[in-house]
Amino acid sequence: MNPAQARATSGNGIDTPHVRLLLRSPFRVPAEVTRILSDLHYGEHASRVRHLDRLRPLLAGADQLVFNGDTLDTRPSRNEPYSAACRTEVQDFIRQHAPPATFLTGNHDADISNRHHLELAQGRVFVTHGDILFDNLVPWSQDAVEAGRRIAVERAREPDPAHLNLERLLEIHRRVARGIPQRHQSERNRVRFVARYLADTLWPPHRTLLVLAAWRALPERAATLARQHRPAARFIVTGHTHRRGIWRKGDGRVVINTGSYTLPLDPAAVDVSERGLTVREIVLRSGEFRFGRTLATFPLAAPANGAETLGT
Repeated sequence: MNPAQARATSGNGIDTPHVRLLLRSPFRVPAEVTRILSDLHYGEHASRVRHLDRLRPLLAGADQLVFNGDTLDTRPSRNEPYSAACRTEVQDFIRQHAPPATFLTGNHDADISNRHHLELAQGRVFVTHGDILFDNLVPWSQDAVEAGRRIAVERAREPDPAHLNLERLLEIHRRVARGIPQRHQSERNRVRFVARYLADTLWPPHRTLLVLAAWRALPERAATLARQHRPAARFIVTGHTHRRGIWRKGDGRVVINTGSYTLPLDPAAVDVSERGLTVREIVLRSGEFRFGRTLATFPLAAPANGAETLGT
């Protein structure tokens, strides 16, 4: 199957090339390399992806790409033409320069596709953006209270709210996320952006404590989600909180967060192939994003706590 045949149109009108693996079976370990990235936040001043060409070195050696949410911001904004232009730029870049790609939704791009999670390697690798781990989408945001209220209302409408499956939970989160408008994200004036960014993320001061609490909570919550809804998963790959990391849990599961391209944090990439799972740091060098150290490698055929190498 060639890349053109692998393309499918998502519900929001973006021609989204889907990973070829999915068209065969979601449970086969790919012979090719499936590369997972997340949280580009393309179009924001805070993102270091000023131009999509900066990503081109990261495409080398990948047969398939997975963008695990928050690739850009598609929510309602005060600058709809700019948001639409960012969509078009991403679409054109993928068509012209990238291997077949699947876009998973995040809380900032809840309508970019109809895929909210992905399973690879006979279900051993579970990929989802990560906002499902929080009942208010983004606990440190100005919109957390309202988002939490809307999610609670949506869940209460379900016939059996206490026993919702993963797909239903994700659908509720996506419906709520689509209705939360952008704040600073589409602001093009740099001075106003900085002012709004600081107001949205650092004020009042206790907001920093909420960020730290989310960082601490994510690994265990991700492992718990897998135990409840995807017990075969040994690796859980998320983004969302922007803190890059690898955490081994007591039951052998490994939680991986691929970080973010927004300042001041750093991103990582996860490669899945028949050879195993590899986590590599991504660094900005000479105006392009490139691979740095290998942070960890894991065999897929062995328990996740038998890492071949684990960097710091």
